[in-house]
Amino acid sequence: MFLEHYDVADGRELPRPHLITAAEAIENISRRRFLAGAGAFTVGITLGSRVFAESSEANGSLTEVKGGNATPSLWVAIEQDGTVKITCHRAEMGQQVWTSMAQIVADEMEADWNTVEIVQAVGDAMYGDQNTDGSRSVRFNFHRLRVAGAAMRSMLRQAAAAQWNVDIAECRAELGYVVHRGRDQRLSYGELADAAGALSLPNEADVKLKRRNEWRYIGKPVPSLTVPRIVRGQGTYGIDVDRPGMVYAVIARPPQVFGSTGAVDDSKARGVPGVLQTVRLPDASPPAQFKPLGGIAVVATDTWAAIQGRNALEIEWQDGPNAAYTSSEYRRALQTTCRESGNVRRNRGDAITALEGADKTVSAEYYVPHLAQSPMEPPSATAEWDGDKLTCWAAVQDPQSVRNTLVAILGLPSENVIVNTTWLGGAFGRKSKSDFVVEAAMIAREVGKPVKVTWTREDDIKHGYYHSVSYQRFEAGLDDDGRCIAFLHRTVFPPIPSTFNPAANEGSALEIGLGASDNPFDVPNLRLESGTAQAHVRIGWLRSVAHIYHAFGVQSFAAELAHAAGRDQKDYLLELIGPPRHVDPTREGATDYPNASASLKEYPIDTGRLANVTRIAADMAKWGRELPKGHGLGIAAHRSFLSYIATVIEVAVAEDGSISIPGVWLAADAGTVVNPRHARAQLEGGTLYGLSNALFGEITATNGVIDQGNFPTWRVMRMNEAPMAFDVEIVESNAPPAGIGEPGTPPAAPALTNAIFDATGLRIRDLPILGASGRTLPVNGSTST
Repeated sequence: MFLEHYDVADGRELPRPHLITAAEAIENISRRRFLAGAGAFTVGITLGSRVFAESSEANGSLTEVKGGNATPSLWVAIEQDGTVKITCHRAEMGQQVWTSMAQIVADEMEADWNTVEIVQAVGDAMYGDQNTDGSRSVRFNFHRLRVAGAAMRSMLRQAAAAQWNVDIAECRAELGYVVHRGRDQRLSYGELADAAGALSLPNEADVKLKRRNEWRYIGKPVPSLTVPRIVRGQGTYGIDVDRPGMVYAVIARPPQVFGSTGAVDDSKARGVPGVLQTVRLPDASPPAQFKPLGGIAVVATDTWAAIQGRNALEIEWQDGPNAAYTSSEYRRALQTTCRESGNVRRNRGDAITALEGADKTVSAEYYVPHLAQSPMEPPSATAEWDGDKLTCWAAVQDPQSVRNTLVAILGLPSENVIVNTTWLGGAFGRKSKSDFVVEAAMIAREVGKPVKVTWTREDDIKHGYYHSVSYQRFEAGLDDDGRCIAFLHRTVFPPIPSTFNPAANEGSALEIGLGASDNPFDVPNLRLESGTAQAHVRIGWLRSVAHIYHAFGVQSFAAELAHAAGRDQKDYLLELIGPPRHVDPTREGATDYPNASASLKEYPIDTGRLANVTRIAADMAKWGRELPKGHGLGIAAHRSFLSYIATVIEVAVAEDGSISIPGVWLAADAGTVVNPRHARAQLEGGTLYGLSNALFGEITATNGVIDQGNFPTWRVMRMNEAPMAFDVEIVESNAPPAGIGEPGTPPAAPALTNAIFDATGLRIRDLPILGASGRTLPVNGSTST
């Protein structure tokens, strides 16, 4: 627990709240006791808090507000000493969701930040959506958490008014107290908790939210609640969980997806000191879903012994249906498909006819390979059985999905499964898949002891859910003034739904809507098509999902059009974006456009906001300035996860073809931002993630087996390769909250490759730029790759 002080922008000091993790004082409790009694809102943790009574739960007036259940007792408990315990139902994986969720609730309930404690919730449907992905945690929960906090503030004021026998209008809440106007009287939240808990919940219409200018914590750079604990090694990650009598397991998995385990000789493995036994897991079969891949688990007294035992196994792997999958051949197949007409997903005007009549035509094709999430902490899960009841501790993004998967595969009633979420040492989409938790549960049931399953880095890279490989073709027609009058975009990739339905072989509405069907360009004739592609590995979501390859293609091609028209790339991009307006793809045949789980009415595609960040980023970089020899500037602007991001990158290419990045300038309009400090950090991190993938990221397969295995062959950006300067500007906005964790990633690659073209004349259409070998650019006269 910490009570350190940190300066904030307005000169005040905000004390650090206490923190409680799911590794402390675990106890199983019922849902009703969870809501109404001791241990209230932290599944599995006894807090002894004063909470609102069951009568409040029975009043459903706040159960269906925008975002879900806003019943205060679901989110907050107050102890007699005034301690305020706030539940975070989303996973903390470095994005600072613990802090942002606490800011929202504490602000509306007018809590004293010094009294706040954060508690991690387990997976339970009563919280609504707990899937921590898609940059949705704040956006999905902003309103209901405000309502929950404001409702609690109202009830505390009502309780004080009753005790003083005065009108509630005479009572105001202020930093953990209710104060009587005009009298020198105050009651702490702890003193009022019991009385407030006996009150009926107000209706949402009667809950008065603070005005924006009254916010105390929202919109302020409140320091992280987790970073000091991380620095001191005091957080609990998946790998940190320890249970009495626990044993450890690693797994030898079939090298191909849907390969199977043949003959096994484990005699040498069982002879390794510390190895206890081996367990054969069932072979996987389509659909992949979140099922384990099968193989042989080695169970030992420690992880190192289990790894050595695995190395000693002698296994005859049997080929599965993906044994013929080789990346180079598959790429040629994608290219062939992309050069043929596909299914029309959006259509404005007549792009085909306009192309035929254009004064000048431009075409280009872009390729992005499979990528791996490679979080710093590879997957890890611990499982423990008590009879037919299962408790798991794991670094997972979506504990409810994990729980549902365990129930389905193991044949358990849902009430017999508890999933405790630990901190996540990075995730980027990988830890929203629960195969590694199922592995732990299966092995623990077999050995009769708590089991921790650890994935090595090689396991993580060779047996993951990969970001989809993609191929795109663009054709454009320009008039005699260089204006784009026709724009054809064709995209082909094996889709994420193939993981759940083997017959799925074309981009889903969601994937097509991530950077393709939501194209904002002001082109009179615009056509989007998609083609088919069969998956041969497990396809999953990775930070920014389809925005990665769609933004790379669209923004790179925009720069190519600028060059073909003899125009400045920034000016031409602004011309493509066009005047301020709201774009509605559904009016142009994109009837399945999903808009990232938000309505176009609330979150319109606003070209004015996109153009604005483009101008701001360009001004930040001093666009148009004279650059040293070998330097170039590139720009890209993209809307993703309902945020508008423009990125300018300066690149320096040496005579030997080596690359450095002197500077990055990023402007972001993400609507209402809860914590600008952490938003900047996420935008920086997202950009670095995108640059790392663009420079080095590539997952390939030969005969169905992933070629890469660890960081020598799956390269990530190193500290000395990071940009030398990074400037982020967040546009102040009254718009609803949008995403932050992922939108920084998509513009990074095209801004970088556009900068390389500006510096060298080398047009890069295939990623990665350098690859794991760290090759240099071919600057000896080549103009494209």
